Amino acid sequence: MPMLKVNGRTQDVRVPDDTPLLYALRNDLKLNGPKYGCGAAQCGACTVLVDGQAVRSCVTTVGTVTGQSITTLEGLSTGGKMDALQRAFMEEQAMQCGYCVNGIIMRARQLLDQTPKPTEGEVRLALDGHLCRCGAQNRMVRAVLRAAQEG
Repeated sequence: MPMLKVNGRTQDVRVPDDTPLLYALRNDLKLNGPKYGCGAAQCGACTVLVDGQAVRSCVTTVGTVTGQSITTLEGLSTGGKMDALQRAFMEEQAMQCGYCVNGIIMRARQLLDQTPKPTEGEVRLALDGHLCRCGAQNRMVRAVLRAAQEG
């Protein structure tokens, strides 16, 4: 039985090692941040952080992340206080349907952890692999830059 360290807590999941991480997070651990979008690592809706690196959980198996630290959108908040990115996305109204926003925020969190003061170009490049059909991309870029300023 795999043990997963998710959002700071070690938890047992009763799934085979070849189960997609996304399924274990959503179905077994009841975390709704990561979304099933394409199932082929193309859209980014399922993105989570594994040891600080953004990964597509729909194609990452439970067995490959056992013993590593997994962070979902829910894990960004601490003590009931939203992460700077979560606040900035709300303040900039940087989402419409909200389906893609999980992956975009998680990828942006990796960017800000590695590059605390990114340029607009660096933000756009980091988010380039995430699909959003709502047309909120410019607001998302502003939200990431705002979060970087507010720290």
